[in-house]
Amino acid sequence: MQADPRALRFAAVVTTVVLALVLVTGSAWLLAVQAVVFALGLMGASPYGMIFKRVVKSPPKELEDAAPPRFAQGVGLIFALVGLVGYVAQIAPLAYVATAAALFAAFLNAAFGFCLGCEMYLIIRRLLPAAR
Repeated sequence: MQADPRALRFAAVVTTVVLALVLVTGSAWLLAVQAVVFALGLMGASPYGMIFKRVVKSPPKELEDAAPPRFAQGVGLIFALVGLVGYVAQIAPLAYVATAAALFAAFLNAAFGFCLGCEMYLIIRRLLPAAR
């Protein structure tokens, strides 16, 4: 499966905004919505990517392997779920640190095109021969 890198970057921008809003507002509901978006992205059906495809009609100049970004969505999902546990259990440090970690990763991708989860995927693939 292949992915449009422009859609991935767009999704990272939207995710950055959403997670920043979560930190500013302390909204567990908004984090829950982002967790659902991460879960859908993990399955290859990112709502942000779908919005991008509806708005931008030009074909991408190149495509990239969708597996690393999907893995990154799974990592984002884990951090969002941990953050949700923190919000629901009223453990503020857990909520803020987990959400901030996801925000940091999304910001790196949005601002610099550096996908931390994608890099993790590639490192794991190199280290684990069975993962190939």
